[in-house]
This record gives sequence, structure tokens and C-alpha cells, in this order.
Amino acid sequence: MQHALPHGVTLGTEHFGDPSAPLVLLAGGTTMLSWPDALCEALARGGRHVVRYDLRDVGTSTTVDPDAPAYTLRDLAADAAALARELDDRPAHLAGIGVSGMVAQVAALDYPDAFSALTLYGTRPVAPGPVDPDLPDHDANSLQKLFSRPMPDWSDRAAVADHVAASAAILGNDPDQARAVASRVFDRAASTEPSVQMANHLGMVFSKLDCTPRWRERLPEIAIPAVVVHGRRDVFFPVGNGEALAREIPGARLLVLEDAASAIPDAAAEEIAAAMLAV
Repeated sequence: MQHALPHGVTLGTEHFGDPSAPLVLLAGGTTMLSWPDALCEALARGGRHVVRYDLRDVGTSTTVDPDAPAYTLRDLAADAAALARELDDRPAHLAGIGVSGMVAQVAALDYPDAFSALTLYGTRPVAPGPVDPDLPDHDANSLQKLFSRPMPDWSDRAAVADHVAASAAILGNDPDQARAVASRVFDRAASTEPSVQMANHLGMVFSKLDCTPRWRERLPEIAIPAVVVHGRRDVFFPVGNGEALAREIPGARLLVLEDAASAIPDAAAEEIAAAMLAV
């Protein structure tokens, strides 16, 4: 399904549960499939209308030029608020994972009336690039392994799935789960053009965005209930980033998943859903 927003952007969405139930909006990081089916279904069983969506230049959302995106982090935050208002006249529970966790933080700060609760998974309180001195950076050894490998032929579905599965193993995620998701991501992309597929699978478009100004110092302004979920084994955004978010967002609950890394394991879906349903 697609939703056309008033400012001319179209976002690809998928719905779970009763449309009349309270809305939980899951921002893709960058693909909506960053949120496992098992989690969406658990939230729907808990009485929520769950909508997961692709960020721009991913899946069935507006794709223009992933090599040179003409929008900013603030625009992605505006997309989240506009979609929430299009879907329900009540404030939504907004969730972000990885890079979309940055979108979710900014959206909660800039559009406080649009959201009733906030969930952040595997993210950090600063933009891509240099990290603050008190925050743990990406694990250097893991990133060296990750980015020293040759890129696949992005037009070859099997090669892309193999590449993504190998990346998942380096990051401590389940390679079989990653392979299955990668195949679905490939099939949902706007085309097999290399830049489009790369944006869908790696989210490289995000590193090109204008993510200023900083928002970390504004986190104490967040006045809605918040849950910060982080994998103990996350080497991309180490758990200290989630701990910082939980300290700086007033009243936030921190849930550390001991056996998880940067991706959400299906086995953790019920635990995460319970935490989200409790706020």
C-alpha cells in the first residue's frame, strides 16, 4: 500500500491489525522490513494498528535519486509526522530502528503533538559521522571486515542476498534471517539499478543527508513515554549509545537484549512487543 502525503511524498506502507485501534508507526531503517513480521504481528495481537513504512528512496516509497538525495533528516521527521496524521487523528506511538531511530528522535522533538510514545531500537543520539567523546563508536575491527569486502553485483538477487547474509554474520546478526529479508528487499525495490538496490540494502543514502542541527541536547524535552531497546552484542551502535539515550530522555525505560545485535531477532519479538504495549 502507498500513502501520498500533503507535501508531495509517497510512502510505502504495510498494515497489521485493526485500523480503528491505536496506531503504532514503525519507521523503516531504512526498509520497513527492518521490523520483523513477528514483532508487527505481536503488536497487532496486543490491540494495536501497526503500520511499518519505508523511508524515502527505499522500497515502494518515493525514489528520485539515491546518489544525491534532495532532502534532510528534518524532512524525514516531517514525513513521519505527516503519515501519522494521515493514518489517525490521535497521536501515534512512533518507533525507529538504527538510522530511523535518529528520524524518530527528531520527529518526537519537532512534532510533539503527533506522537504519544517513542520506541528506539539500536540507535544513538547523534547523527552519522564523528561520535561524541562519551559515546562508544562503531567497533573498528567489525567495520574493517564489513567494508573491506568487494561489493556485489547489485542487479543480481542471489549475489546481493549472499552479501547481506555475510554482513549480518560480521555484525552478529542471524545470517539466515538476513538472507531471507534481503531477498524480499530486493524484490520490493523500485528497480534493479545499482544505486537503488544499494540504498535499499545498505542505507548508504543516509550518509549523504544534511543531519544538522544537533538534537542530543534537546532530548530532555521529550515528554512522552519512551522505551529504548538495544542489543548487548551490537557492534555497529554499541549498547552505550542506548544507555545514553535512556539516561537523557526523561523517564525512559531501557531494555537490553543480551543475545541480540543490531537486527531484531524473531525470538525477541514478544519481549519487545510487551515493552512497547506497556507504555
